[in-house]
Amino acid sequence: MVADQRRLDWDERHQAGDFEGRGPNPTLVEGAAELATGTALELAAGSGTNAVWLAQRGWLTTAVDWSPVGLANGKAKADEAGVAVEWLERDLFDWAPPARSFDLVVIVYLHLPPDERRDVYARAAAAVAPGGRMLVVSHHRLQAAEGVDGPDPSRLFTADELALELHATDPSLVIERAEVVRRVPPPGHGPIDSLLVLRRP
Repeated sequence: MVADQRRLDWDERHQAGDFEGRGPNPTLVEGAAELATGTALELAAGSGTNAVWLAQRGWLTTAVDWSPVGLANGKAKADEAGVAVEWLERDLFDWAPPARSFDLVVIVYLHLPPDERRDVYARAAAAVAPGGRMLVVSHHRLQAAEGVDGPDPSRLFTADELALELHATDPSLVIERAEVVRRVPPPGHGPIDSLLVLRRP
């Protein structure tokens, strides 16, 4: 029931306007721009801005979200950009992507309580194919500490913390990048992101 209400809340947010903007997340671009293309899966894709960018880069992209309104907005963006994206309406709390199936698995700004995050992120990591990568962008713990607006601080984590969490469930994953990304240099107040890139040998 709680999950159903949260989904409806996201429908309302997507109906109210495109709060994601027109361009992809800059930290995602930083992490993925130089990767060789293949199959990509974005989880919690929202209104599809990042998924469309991946498709424009040549990735065969699947975008998953539980909001049909968000997915409809994403399809409109893909049609406008002239790219193909597979749009799937799924609840990440009870759905798992096929294991070892994607060259790139992307999660951007999915800030869940720790007890919910573990299973959702573990299932995402399991979807990474041999030789593939998982790329996670989140707001960093520093964002709350430095007075920048963002999610509930209890939902924030560093790239290193998430890497340890995922390594505990899948020791084969190798850390390629675990970084703090500041989009506004200090002392300016702007988004402070964590960028984590894991590779499956």
